[in-house]
This record gives sequence, structure tokens and C-alpha cells, in this order.
Amino acid sequence: MSDTSSRASSRTLPSWATGFGAQVIAGLIIGLILGFIASGMESEWLSDTLSGVGGAYVQLLKVMVPPLIFAAVVTSVANLRKVANAASLAISTLVWFAITAFFSVLAGIFVALVMKPGVGTTVDASTAADPSNVGSWTAFLQQLVPANFFGLKASLSDGEVSLSFGALQLLVISLALGIAAVKAGKAADPFLRFTESFLKVIQVVLWWIIRLAPIGTAALIGKAVATYGWDALSSLGKFVLAMYVGLALVIFVVYPAVLVFNRIPVVGFYKRVWPVFSLGFVTRSSMGVMPVTQRFTERAMGVPREYASFAIPLGTTTKMDGCASVYPAIAAIFIAQFYGIDLSPTQYLLIIFVSVIGSAATAGTTGATVMLTLTLSTLGLPLAGVGLLLAIEPIIDMGRTAVNVTGQSLCATIVAKRAGIQDEAVWDAAGNGVSHIMNEDQDADELESQPVNTTA
Repeated sequence: MSDTSSRASSRTLPSWATGFGAQVIAGLIIGLILGFIASGMESEWLSDTLSGVGGAYVQLLKVMVPPLIFAAVVTSVANLRKVANAASLAISTLVWFAITAFFSVLAGIFVALVMKPGVGTTVDASTAADPSNVGSWTAFLQQLVPANFFGLKASLSDGEVSLSFGALQLLVISLALGIAAVKAGKAADPFLRFTESFLKVIQVVLWWIIRLAPIGTAALIGKAVATYGWDALSSLGKFVLAMYVGLALVIFVVYPAVLVFNRIPVVGFYKRVWPVFSLGFVTRSSMGVMPVTQRFTERAMGVPREYASFAIPLGTTTKMDGCASVYPAIAAIFIAQFYGIDLSPTQYLLIIFVSVIGSAATAGTTGATVMLTLTLSTLGLPLAGVGLLLAIEPIIDMGRTAVNVTGQSLCATIVAKRAGIQDEAVWDAAGNGVSHIMNEDQDADELESQPVNTTA
């Protein structure tokens, strides 16, 4: 009797108490506790454990990104034959990338001018140093040309060879193969069937990895609390505060305004994108979170897979409102204020131009720092100012990444809504919670055939 009543009670618990979001929140709380314990007790063992587990989780996510990009993009190009306005979708995607970037950089400029983070700061001027990587306007074109079939890169450090991949290059290769397969006609049918089958296998493996997110969350946030430079807040606290105020303006003002304009429920969107936002915050890797972003964009927002598998990989490499809009605006003005340089109206316009267009120029390089160097070099500001901000880089990178991945899902949802291809039944089903997206490992085709509860 007691077992029966217990099971009945567990079934009556609301989805927010048992779903994936609750598990991630629990991971955040546990991570904070472990981080404070490791920091307070100066436990090197605990710090190393948190770092190892968190790093392993991010690496698991990243290792699945190349096969996901390849299989998803090739399959989506083939399936886009069924969509009459494929070219229009691509153009609309780029337009909304630019619109949200424009208003995000305005938010960053506004915050920097009001809060003046570079005025009266106690940061040590001796920490100024030229960065090792500098943004270039030709980098985008260089990144488009694949160095090899898999877009692989190798680097040598301390006698060890490490491999990485160029996401933009792999995206170009996958697009080319998909288009070639379509042009080849029936002869390419076996290849396309294999790619589609391969994609389904990759999605199952990704589901296994994503289910580990609460553990990864606990380890990553614990590592942040235990090891990142919180002492830097004493001298750069005003800049950190300005950054998070700017990011908050984007999340709570810019994005909601865009959602309302497109008649998308604001609360409903954030309810569905929460797992993506939270994982972006703790992992600090837009690329690592890309599989989760795409999964939730499809299964919670109702964006068709044929379009999402094109828009999300593209957004992950070129759509970065946190790193490429808010951060360079606030950081550039901070550096100008620190060195006592008055910016002209033309220079403020250049900040907007670089933030809207420049993210493509730094695509596939090293993200926010390179984007900042591109902004500084365009404005004629000292590149050595980048070194002033390196101490608090991990702290602000969490918020930047969370905004990045949210904006990527936002733009895909808006374009799908405006094009009339959003699946309202999928959106309505996610209104009761998104835990089912994480708890189901069935094939997507089977899920779409199930009855949908639209009482949310």
C-alpha cells in the first residue's frame, strides 16, 4: 500500500520539481557548495576532481559536435528540397542575426556610458599586455577555405600535439557535400540514407551525454567558485557589474522586445530555453552546448529539423551577442576611459559596425578576445588594454556564453515563426515542461507521431 501511494505521489509532482531544469538547478546548488568547500578548506584534491569531471563533460559534448554538424547539415540540405523558400530562410536568418546584434551592442554602449567602468578603477596598469591573437577582417574568408576534409587543426604545446576542428570549415564542407548529393540525384540516395541513419545514431549518443548535464553542471560551477580569480573583483568589480548589467538588458529587454514583436510568448520562450541557457552559463562553450541548443530548438521551440540543423551550427560560429556585441562595446569603452581617451561619435558608430559585422570576421578563431582586438584595432585604441581584463575573463565568460546560446535559439525560432514553418503542436507540448525532451530516447519520428497535450 505504501509503495503504491508513494508511486502515485511521485507521479503527481509538478514537472518543474522532477524535470531536467530542476536537476540542473540542483547541480548548480551542489556545485556552489562543493566549490565553497574546496575554496575554504583549500582542498586541492576536491578542486582537481571538480576540474577533471567538468572538463571531461565539456569534452564529451565537443567530441560529438563534428559528426553532428556533418550529418545534420548534409541531411538538412537534402531535406530542404522539400522547403520552397530555403533561400529566403537563409537570408532571414542572417537578417535577424544582425538585428539582435545591433540592439545588443546598443545595450552595451548604453551601460558603459552610464556606469563608466573605466573611470576610477584600481586595476594595475602593469597588467596591460598585447594579446597573442588579434582579430582580422580577412579571417572570415580564410576560415571559409577548408585546410583538409575534416577541418582539423593541429597545434604543438609543451611537446604534446593537440587536435581541434574548424567549425566554419566543417560547415562549408558539409554544405558542399549536401548540395552535391542533391545534384547527383538517385545515385546519391544510398549516401543520404546512410547520413540520415548516422544522424539518428549520433542523436542517441548525444542524449546519453546530455543526461549527464546535472553532474557536469555541479563540477563546472564548483570549479569556477574554487579556482577562478575572484580576487580580481576587488579592482575590476565595476567592469564585471557593467558586463552583467549589459547582458541582463539583452536577456530581459532586447530579446523580450523582439519576441513580442514577433508574437512569441516571452515566458514560454524562456521556459523552453532554460536548459540551453543554464548549460551555456556553466560550460562557457557555445560549441560544446550546440547539440543541446539544436535539440531544444527542434523539440521545444517547434523549429523543423531541416532548418534548425542549418541555423544552429551557423549561429554557433557567427552569432554571439554576448561575446561579439555586449562585451567588445563595454570593454572598448572601458579601455578608452582607463587611458583617458575620448571617443568620437564616429568611433561609437564603428563599435556598432564591428559588432554587427565583425563576428563573422572572427568566426572560427578564438571568440571574445579576438573580437575585442578587432574592435580596438578598428578604433585605434591600445591593444595592450586587453591584458587588463584577462583576470576576470572566466567570470564574465559564463554570462556571455549564456546570452550567445539563447540568441542562437531565439533567431531560429523567430525565422521559423515568421516563415510559417514552426510546429505549433511541438511548441504546445513543451508548455507543460521540457523534462520529456531529456527523458526520452525514442526516435524523433516516433515522438512526433505521439498525441500532443495542448492544455498548457
